[in-house]
Amino acid sequence: MFLLTCKRAMKVTKPSKQVLINGVFHEFAANLMRKTGCIMVIALSSVSLYAQTAPAASNLMGSDNTSRSPTASLQLISLRVDEVPLNNGADDLSDINTSDAVDETDSWMDDETQGVNPIETASDYEIDETPEEVAHVSLNAISPETLKTFVAVIDLVRREYIDPVNDEALFNDAMSGMLTKLDSHAEFLDVEAYENLRAFTQGDVGDIGLRAEYQPKVGYWVVVDVISDSPADKKGITVGDYLHQIDDFKLDQDKQSNDIEQLLTGIAGTQVNIIVSKAGRRKSTITLQRNNSHPQTIETKLIDGIAIIKLPAFQNNSREQILQSLTKLDGSVKGVLLDLRDNPGGVLASAVKVASLFMNDVDVVQVKGRQGDPRVLSTKDAAMLKSLPVVILQNRYSASAAEVLASSLQEQKRATIVGEVSYGKGSVQSVIPLDNEQAVKLTVAHYLTAAGKKIDKIGVQPDITLSGNENTWEEQALAVLRQQVGTSGLRFVKNEAADK
Repeated sequence: MFLLTCKRAMKVTKPSKQVLINGVFHEFAANLMRKTGCIMVIALSSVSLYAQTAPAASNLMGSDNTSRSPTASLQLISLRVDEVPLNNGADDLSDINTSDAVDETDSWMDDETQGVNPIETASDYEIDETPEEVAHVSLNAISPETLKTFVAVIDLVRREYIDPVNDEALFNDAMSGMLTKLDSHAEFLDVEAYENLRAFTQGDVGDIGLRAEYQPKVGYWVVVDVISDSPADKKGITVGDYLHQIDDFKLDQDKQSNDIEQLLTGIAGTQVNIIVSKAGRRKSTITLQRNNSHPQTIETKLIDGIAIIKLPAFQNNSREQILQSLTKLDGSVKGVLLDLRDNPGGVLASAVKVASLFMNDVDVVQVKGRQGDPRVLSTKDAAMLKSLPVVILQNRYSASAAEVLASSLQEQKRATIVGEVSYGKGSVQSVIPLDNEQAVKLTVAHYLTAAGKKIDKIGVQPDITLSGNENTWEEQALAVLRQQVGTSGLRFVKNEAADK
């Protein structure tokens, strides 16, 4: 059917008929049917909020949990439904108890501690049927001249490019280019990028495997290290190359090494565009995926009764990890300093779950899709840290889900935001699987604060702007929080009985 439709379309312009049939048309049509047909069927089906991917079909049917892959529990969250499954049953916190700790003593509630109810298991995955008009897209919508040009370019590259290229690589590059032109967040995910993005929801952040330093003698940022077999290495970037730009950020002597590191680092599997040159010669733009992934852990420490929680990204189990980390502190907690510096975001539902630690039944964020009214995501879980004062520390690289969390606590006057204006990423990407190995990441919505304020390209304004070396910001934030803490606090303990 697809091939016949193509041929009927080609008859419109007789001079192009021979060009299309000669050489590559039959191969092209067969490949395009396999590639594009899959994309068209899926493109407008149900979507998931950022970085939540669909499991295999067997998992959707409720197969045995013991045979699932580590990413089998990832959820789809449809933008069309009323309910938001914020959890997947993974963070059962029934083994964590909290006790009031009064006047900095180690006294305990000898009778009955305040138990935490197990988080309810989420409902099944919600998948919409593909609309009939999407499943059967006629090629009459595509100009025959456009198809002819595309096929001619494919044929030209095959015959004339200096190095041999296969059809799979050409199609992948074509799809990647199409998506990249939409916006900087849309992209085609190959096998490696898709697996890294799935792994991210469990705890991975990635980079492209290079390090650069500013060299005053040449007046440029210069690549000083390239990790073997990393994305940068595979694209031919070598030590000594000049690094001129990362995405929209032009690099100059005012940038710091931390700036470069954070611009190159992000959610594992996502892409970044860089402009490089060989010792100042002709510049070229290279698109790389952050596939040099490495696990991230939540760091927690206790200073003067204040729990400092460094949250590097939002994964599925971030809420659980925060609470588990609090049980390892030796002392009562009288306040929380949540450090979101350099946090690139992550799973949006995770940010809502973390917000639920601090607030009960409160709207966190509005998600506005292409059609219809905005969806409102609200807290639902037990607000175990509700009684503690909170300060959030952010910088210009705090983005996306990090901004959702900060803005929600700020609007509810639940936290004081300190640092500098955040990044300003207010778009939601859906990861739409094409099969078990490939997917498309597409911008499907924008989010607004619970009060309807825009974040995209604006960011979250801090209540208190911090200055000076960023290494001193933690102490400055602690000084702000010390003015808010009282004499009582909470102590978190792991219920040993739950482990037996």
